[in-house]
Amino acid sequence: MSDTLPDSLIPYDEIVQEALRAVVGRVLGSVAQSGGLPGEHHFYITFKTQAPGVDIPKRLIDRFPDEMTIVMQNRFWDLTVDDQRFSVGLSFNQVPSKLVIPYSAITGFHDPAVNFELRFQATESLEEMTDAHDAAENDGPIATPVEDGSNVVAVDFKRKK
Repeated sequence: MSDTLPDSLIPYDEIVQEALRAVVGRVLGSVAQSGGLPGEHHFYITFKTQAPGVDIPKRLIDRFPDEMTIVMQNRFWDLTVDDQRFSVGLSFNQVPSKLVIPYSAITGFHDPAVNFELRFQATESLEEMTDAHDAAENDGPIATPVEDGSNVVAVDFKRKK
């Protein structure tokens, strides 16, 4: 009997990643529909700046050539959400900016108010990019996330090649 698992012909990892990214879309859709964040909820959303479909100002791509984290808390506007992406207005160094971010570009979602976190693998076309990045530091208050590991969902399927 062999100790190695056979390669799956069903792409479970991709299916789970897509389903978890839909959670982000559903949460953002609820915020867009209600017109604001409920209670103390606020979001840190990390995404690949060079991913297909990402549309952000060039100055932000120059500053964050791989990955950046935005904060949606008090100062955001024009949040629109559909099945594939969301767009939001944020200010960076007092300069208003519109960002369009497909869910497939998201690598992390964190709501520090309830210590809920999702982490995603980069898609294969993005795996060659580096993992290091700096926070975007968009204008607005920054809360310190709790790092005790509760309510964290991380999916890390390893695929044989």
